[in-house]
Amino acid sequence: MLKDRKGKADLDQMSFIEHLEELRWRLIRSAIAVILIGIVIWTFQEWIMNNVFMSMKKKDFFSFRIMCDYLGTCVEDIPVQLQSMTVSGQFGYALMMSFMGGLVVGFPFIFYQIWAFLKPGLKVGEKKMAKGIVFYVSMLFFLGISFGYFVVAPLSIQFFGSYQISSEIRNDFTISSYMSMILSTVFYTGLFFLLPVVTYLMTRIGLLNPEFLIKYRKHAIVGILILSAIITPPDIISQVIVSIPIFILYEIGILISKRVAKSSEDE
Repeated sequence: MLKDRKGKADLDQMSFIEHLEELRWRLIRSAIAVILIGIVIWTFQEWIMNNVFMSMKKKDFFSFRIMCDYLGTCVEDIPVQLQSMTVSGQFGYALMMSFMGGLVVGFPFIFYQIWAFLKPGLKVGEKKMAKGIVFYVSMLFFLGISFGYFVVAPLSIQFFGSYQISSEIRNDFTISSYMSMILSTVFYTGLFFLLPVVTYLMTRIGLLNPEFLIKYRKHAIVGILILSAIITPPDIISQVIVSIPIFILYEIGILISKRVAKSSEDE
C-alpha cells in the first residue's frame, strides 16, 4: 500500500514496484495540477497576452515607469508589429503559454510532490537540514520569475526591439521570436535563482566547498558582469540592476556552503 493511501506504510520497506507506483501517482498529481492551471490560463489567454506580454513593448510598463521616475532612464514605445508566419503559430503559442504558466504557477505543488517522494530516503540529520525546503525553493523560484519578468525580459525586449543597424530596416517580429524570448528568459531566470539550493546540494555531496567559491569569487564577478552586459541594454544602470541580485545569490551560496561544511564536520 502507498503511504498516501495508508498513513502507516513504511516507505523504507516498500518494494521497487511500490516505489514506482508511488512515483507514478505523484507525477500524475503534478500533471493534473499543470493541466488545470493551464486550462484557466487558456480561458483568459487574450487578457494575459495583452496585459502580461504585449505590455512590455510600451513605455508605461511598470518597470519602465519606475526606471523613469527614480533612475532618470526613460524609454519610448517599441515601434514593432508582431506577426504570425505559420498557420498554427498563434494557436501553438497559446498552448505553450498555458503550459508554461501551469508549470510556473504549479511549481510549489510539483516540487512538494518530488520532495515528498525523496524525503523518506533521507537520514534524520539531512531532514533537519532540509526543513522548510519546499517554502524556500518556491520563494527563490518566484523571486527569480519576478526578476526575470519585471527586469530582464523587458530590458531585453526594449533593447532588441529598438535597436536598428539601419533606418531602412523595420523591426517586424514574429510571435514565435517575441514569446520565446520572454518565456525562456523569465523561466530560466526563475531556475537561476535556485543557485543557493544547487550550492547546498553540491556541497552536501562533496562536489563543492566554500573555499572554492571564495577563491573564484573575482572570476564569478567578471562572469556576472559579462552576463548582465549580454542580457541588458548597453547602459551601466541596467547592468547594475541585473548584476546585483545575481551577485547576492552567489554570496548567499557561499554562506550556505560554509554552514553545510561545518555541519558535515560536526557530524
